[in-house]
Amino acid sequence: MRHNQNRHLRLLRSAHSRYYATKYTAKITSTSPGGRSLSAEVSLPPPLPNDPRGYPIPRHHLICKATQILTQSHRIKSPSSDPFHDLSQYLSSISPSLTHAEVSLILKSLNSPTLAVKFFRLCPTIFPNFRHDAFTYSRLLLILSKSLLPDRSHLVHSVLAEMKSSNIRGTISTVNILIGFFGATEDLDMCIDLVEKWDLKMNAYTYKCLLQAFLRSHDSGKAFSLYLEMRRKGYKLDIFAYNMLLDALAKDEKVDQVYRIFEDMKRKHCEPDEYTYTIMIRMSGKIGRCDESIAMFDEMITKVDAPNLIAYNTMIQALANGHMVDKVIHLFSKMVEKDCRPNEFTHSVILNVLVAEGQLSKLDEVIELSKKYMTKSIYAYLVRTLSKLGHASEAHRLFCNMWSYHDKGDKDAYMSMLESLCSAGKTTEAMDLLSKIHEKGIATDTMMYNVVFSALGKLKQIPHQHDLYEKMKERGPSPDLFTYNILISSFGRIGKVADAVKIFEELESSDHKPDIISYNSLINCLGKNGNLDEAHMRFKEMREKGLNPDVVTYSTLIECFGKTGKVEMACRLFDEMLAEGCYPNIVTYNILLDCLERSGRTAEAVDLYAKLKQQGLTPDSITYAVLERLQSGPYKKLRVRRKHPITGWVVSPLR
Repeated sequence: MRHNQNRHLRLLRSAHSRYYATKYTAKITSTSPGGRSLSAEVSLPPPLPNDPRGYPIPRHHLICKATQILTQSHRIKSPSSDPFHDLSQYLSSISPSLTHAEVSLILKSLNSPTLAVKFFRLCPTIFPNFRHDAFTYSRLLLILSKSLLPDRSHLVHSVLAEMKSSNIRGTISTVNILIGFFGATEDLDMCIDLVEKWDLKMNAYTYKCLLQAFLRSHDSGKAFSLYLEMRRKGYKLDIFAYNMLLDALAKDEKVDQVYRIFEDMKRKHCEPDEYTYTIMIRMSGKIGRCDESIAMFDEMITKVDAPNLIAYNTMIQALANGHMVDKVIHLFSKMVEKDCRPNEFTHSVILNVLVAEGQLSKLDEVIELSKKYMTKSIYAYLVRTLSKLGHASEAHRLFCNMWSYHDKGDKDAYMSMLESLCSAGKTTEAMDLLSKIHEKGIATDTMMYNVVFSALGKLKQIPHQHDLYEKMKERGPSPDLFTYNILISSFGRIGKVADAVKIFEELESSDHKPDIISYNSLINCLGKNGNLDEAHMRFKEMREKGLNPDVVTYSTLIECFGKTGKVEMACRLFDEMLAEGCYPNIVTYNILLDCLERSGRTAEAVDLYAKLKQQGLTPDSITYAVLERLQSGPYKKLRVRRKHPITGWVVSPLR
């Protein structure tokens, strides 16, 4: 029992005892006779060691422990744990105060800007005698400037306001941090005011930061003025800052200032590099001074053994702007000789200047020069570009070259070539290409077939279209809705009604279902080839299946009924169209106007024309032709007078 009581007392003592991290030394001065008490003289801990300059050396064990307390508790995010309370207890037990260097290093060690701000605010509450100085304020501003906090700008301004209220004068480093952070011109003006307010002197780094800030805010005028001020004070820029300034001024087309700075560079012993010359060449070429671009390039070559791709592309672009085709090709050959691999941009510049100057025949020479660098992507790009520019024959010839040179093809290039051949009406070559694509490891898809089907249909080459469709069904890929619609429209265009109906029935039995375009194509085919009753039946079927007829559907049927003399049915469809909320366009009105004029229903034609104008539609040449017939025909009931070419026609009945 006694043993348990002693153990309980020891546990209580250990629970209430407080361990101090700081060690104290004491000298015993006296003891009681029984040895139960003693008195001791405690000596103060030695002062913190200083560095050669007299500043206290930071206690790194303290910095590590403080950082560990904050970061671990913040990472765990336990609701029962308060990292700042734990830190306060630790710091108050270990040290009477913290140095500014230690606070700065703790701030630097924290990975969270939010934690850094909270710790910054906590320091004066832990140590009442502690006051932040310019060093710790600069550290916090640096942390906030690099953070991604959404309110970081507000926090920076609040820290500056706190410095002002506490009469803390920042250093030139503080100003440099602020200049690097701010991008707006008004904030930069505020930074310059701080230099004067804090009685500071701008150094070379401050000028460089300010110059870059002006350039980031796209204010090349202020940047140039600042550069002149730097020159007067004897400061120099490094090559990076010089290039930034030159590039900004060149983009703003401030040519004289660019040349002045370029000459300053060489006089101030800041040797221009490859990027500097590239800027100068680009600017000279852009303003049409090709001779200066050439001189700059030659000067660059004397200082740089092997210009990079950007330098070559810039010079080629400058020569192309000057329409110097022969010099472009000559420089391109030198580029390849130097083993500088051309890219798509290089070839695009050369191709554009060859097309513009009518010397596309020299493209073969360019291809031959860069044969070892010609990739599928570059071939594909050239094929696409030539196709878009309307040079189908050249594109096809280049494509054939790519076909023989590469074992595997580029699908985009093949698609572009198919479209180009079809647009040029070269359907035989397109079908041949379609049949051989698989030889280069490219699977044909439905879209490729649809491109060829569409071209064959427009040219009314229906036998070829039919044969290709049979091959497609036999070998794949499967037709889609667009395939069926193209075929229905193509067969209807040449009056092959039975074939169109057959394709429509195949569509109905396939995985795809007819849409409005399918029905419109079939109705047009039936109606215009004498099967008006079946066309009307398909119209009703379309509505029964939940497809709402559009303006094309109604216009097609109105035209078919009108041309077969069934004017009443045409007018009834027109009224039904309006009742269904399907608004007719000028084509619909022209069809019905023509129908009414041919049947002698002049008064109704006049009313319809008035309705057309009320709808805000603009009459076209067909409308005016119908009105002319109304005026000159046997059923002359109205006169037409031209008010003004801009305001259009005015139709009024004759009295």
